[in-house]
Amino acid sequence: MSDKTSNQMWGGRFAAGPDAIMEAINASIGFDKRLAAQDIAGSRAHAAMLAATGIVDTSDAEAIREGLLTVLSEIEAGDFTFSTALEDIHMNVEARLKEIIGEPAGRLHTARSRNDQVATDFRLWVRDQCDAAEGGILALMKALLGQAEAGADWVMPGFTHLQTAQPVTWGHHMMAYVEMFARDLSRMRDARKRMNESPLGAAALAGTGFPIDRQMTAEALGFDRPMANSLDAVSDRDFALEFLAAASICAMHLSRFAEELVIWSSAQFRFVTLSDRFSTGSSIMPQKKNPDAAELIRAKIGRIFGANVALLMVMKGLPLAYSKDMQEDKEQVFDAADNLVLALAAMEGMVKDMTANVANLEAAAASGFSTATDLADWLVRETGLPFRDAHHVTGALVAMAEKKGCDLSDLSLEEMKSVNDTITEGIFDVLGVHNSVASRMSYGGTAPARVREQVARWKETLG
Repeated sequence: MSDKTSNQMWGGRFAAGPDAIMEAINASIGFDKRLAAQDIAGSRAHAAMLAATGIVDTSDAEAIREGLLTVLSEIEAGDFTFSTALEDIHMNVEARLKEIIGEPAGRLHTARSRNDQVATDFRLWVRDQCDAAEGGILALMKALLGQAEAGADWVMPGFTHLQTAQPVTWGHHMMAYVEMFARDLSRMRDARKRMNESPLGAAALAGTGFPIDRQMTAEALGFDRPMANSLDAVSDRDFALEFLAAASICAMHLSRFAEELVIWSSAQFRFVTLSDRFSTGSSIMPQKKNPDAAELIRAKIGRIFGANVALLMVMKGLPLAYSKDMQEDKEQVFDAADNLVLALAAMEGMVKDMTANVANLEAAAASGFSTATDLADWLVRETGLPFRDAHHVTGALVAMAEKKGCDLSDLSLEEMKSVNDTITEGIFDVLGVHNSVASRMSYGGTAPARVREQVARWKETLG
């Protein structure tokens, strides 16, 4: 077979044949260059340890450390040329280091492997993303607290099945998300704490015969301790999976709230007005104001979920220790982290800027016989009826009001007594939506007093 025929079989994309294909599939520099800062930090810590333990001459180690800073400055300035022929960020940095300082650069890789090097770099990067997510979640929680405090006594409908259920307060609804995101914050912090062990010094898979000090490098890089098993250190990516799992749950909460904002800002609901900064107009319908930021958050969440599943699939069949499959551990994590931080920032912006349409919220809260449960509870409390009987009486009163086309509070006392003669004038004290929410004083309830207590607690907690 001629070279021409062979090249046609591989296709124009790889005109040089199999060598070009292998270089393309093997190279990771196109994406792992994002690990440059972490890679250089790890290498500088490693070089310092090699000198401290007498494995490498102090002058060589110092040249390495200074040269690495030069490489980092070139990368940060955009003056660094990345080469796919050098495969990955580690080899690109080391090759440039040799150009800068010469022969001592070759001593940097003593007592380590690219296996423990990339595991360290990736842990450092994911740890940074936990911190970034924590910042985003905290900012969003504070924005929600601002809305909750402002609207602690604004009444709105509470829904089940997206049907009007019982009146709640705006503040109570906002605080529900504060609690959800607080658990997301806790999950991020837990994940960060668990991943904060150093793989550096595990070498390829079995450790090294050099007298290295793994505690020294761990401390230099902000890790709590070295990982206790060299096989585990280079072969697992559960730290990235745990980040993705926490990110996915947080993303789910973001998506639920985004969905509510889409619904609430619609012409049919008019519960909220989103600012122009987080909305767009229609190219053809001038009356439209589209909640695009909320819709994009709702969509981007799929990328985070997908990243979680993708990395699970990469890892699920790998024997110990390292396999090249694990090169596919980064792109989806990079993408998920970017989109989580972006979604958190967009949601914070929307929450801070949105305006609740208080009159519309209250009108909606009073519709749909939302105080029916209050009526049933009053019958139990004031007349001694068993709840099931009170439920039946309330149902009959709802049917009466529905037939008349009015709300429960619009029925006369005589009409109510025609259903159950134990009903007294006191029934009207619980039928208004403000009376309804004010009565829900149980811990965690929607009463404005309870909402303000929770707001104060969280403001003190968050500082």
